[in-house]
Amino acid sequence: MGPSFPLARIMHTGQLLECSPDTPIAEAAARMSQNGVSSILVRDRNGIVGIWTEHDALSVDFDTPDQFQQPIHTAMSTPVLSLPATLAAGEAAIRLRDSGKRHALVVDEDGEPAGIVSQTDLALNQGLEPYLRLREVGAVIPRPPLVVGAATALAEVAARMRAQNADAVVVDCTPDGLGILTERDLVALIARHTTNTLAGDVASRPLLTVREDDPLIRARDLLLEHRIRHLAVVSGRGEVTGLIGYRDMLCGTEQMYLDDLRQALEQRDRALAQSRSSLQLAERVIESSFEGIMITDRHARIEFVNPAFTCLTGYEREEVLGRTPRLLSSGRHDAEFYDRMWQSLAHHGYWRGEIWNRRKSGELYLERLTITAITDEQGQLTHYAGLFTDITQSRRQEEQIRQLAYYDALTGVPNRRLLEDRLAHAIRHAHRKEVMLAVLFLDLDHFKQVNDTLGHAVGDALLVQFTQRVRDCLREDDTLARLGGDEFVVLLPEMDTLDDVIRVATRLVSQNATPYRIDGQEIRLGTSIGISVYPNDGTTVEELLNGADVAMYRSKRDGRNLYRLFNPTPAPAG
Repeated sequence: MGPSFPLARIMHTGQLLECSPDTPIAEAAARMSQNGVSSILVRDRNGIVGIWTEHDALSVDFDTPDQFQQPIHTAMSTPVLSLPATLAAGEAAIRLRDSGKRHALVVDEDGEPAGIVSQTDLALNQGLEPYLRLREVGAVIPRPPLVVGAATALAEVAARMRAQNADAVVVDCTPDGLGILTERDLVALIARHTTNTLAGDVASRPLLTVREDDPLIRARDLLLEHRIRHLAVVSGRGEVTGLIGYRDMLCGTEQMYLDDLRQALEQRDRALAQSRSSLQLAERVIESSFEGIMITDRHARIEFVNPAFTCLTGYEREEVLGRTPRLLSSGRHDAEFYDRMWQSLAHHGYWRGEIWNRRKSGELYLERLTITAITDEQGQLTHYAGLFTDITQSRRQEEQIRQLAYYDALTGVPNRRLLEDRLAHAIRHAHRKEVMLAVLFLDLDHFKQVNDTLGHAVGDALLVQFTQRVRDCLREDDTLARLGGDEFVVLLPEMDTLDDVIRVATRLVSQNATPYRIDGQEIRLGTSIGISVYPNDGTTVEELLNGADVAMYRSKRDGRNLYRLFNPTPAPAG
């Protein structure tokens, strides 16, 4: 019945989060968001008493901020579905389906938590590639997608998702296209104490799509490539007809998987055990695999590598036989890292994770590696098998996407989105420490004339030079952000006195007074600065930014190239 390997091979072990029943919901959500996991276990002195998952976030009332501070035991799911680590993955999939749950706690022989397994983990490890290649996306769409408008309140979105048991919702952000909100997004919003927000303000865009007539394998590959969990399904007319994720793939495969694929896999396993021709076929599969494969003896001496190993590492087979995998070591991991790896192999029979290694050329690369301990019929260790894939490029692409999302493309400084996050964090810190912080709104005087007379290329070069000048005037913990055009904001956290803030503003005005030289041309520009301070001029992100903006326009009105305070005579902080 399905894959016979145990849950211990696919469960998550390194990201097993736990909290006490009295932990605030927002704190639990923050820990889940920071660790990129979909659940957190709730433990009291008697053991595990519940679990709070991304799906449970739908029950939080986003119109009632006080709910974010409610203890987690008021919102957790209980009892927790517990499965033994030795249970076959196929049987685990059936138990999850029958229970209606999406997560299960994997326990060891003593009943202690050993890991977490989800429907997504099972969907990725069920050996469904033949089925996914044969069936089309449209065959497993469970229902039309849940669609909300951009102006829909977050609380209503969560309520509608809960009512329809939907783990994601399409957000119509016309004219900017379609976006998506998922259960994971709601967890992140709870972590940031986000309330009274509209769906369009927090939806992720653009929404990636597949066609109804695309094979399911394409949808699976897109989900893996972009590290997301949902795709929109569009018809031949371009209309969105559904959402598809790993859960839909797993549920959609049930009948054929049980009747046909399981039988085929069992027949294949018997054939591999009984037929030499099948063993030769397996060898050809290994030889043609795009993933690097390495097999060692029980003392970790290399006995076999496939061609993909040579392609990925640069080492020929003859160069590595008889040696240990240490020849690939990057030097980036300490002894404790490898100790944990060997402990996992000893206790669970496998290890899976990401590791930096070094090619023969000396180039470092990041790989996703799975090591499995192989035993004989008597249970004695005989070999280790390693399967790895180079994920360096995909990790770089993730970093590039993050750079585009949070940083200005021209100057490299934070954009408004990252600025607001940092300012919100600084406000909370200032409140706890009872210290002052300042927001400076900077605008270049007559910058439009530079663009109009000298061209945008000169204007862009001037903005880059201006950015560097401002950075030279700031501390390491200060933030310079570009809002757009020639508008910049400086965040000065933990300021002792207003005089310290004024000294920074004066230095900025003075620094910008030096002429710029671009393409042999001398350009003089002033800087108008507006200043607001916490807590006297505001206690929220919006109040402080608006106050600094108002003060900046006052400096322009009073003659430009100077600074003005939002409140000229603020009381001392604290």
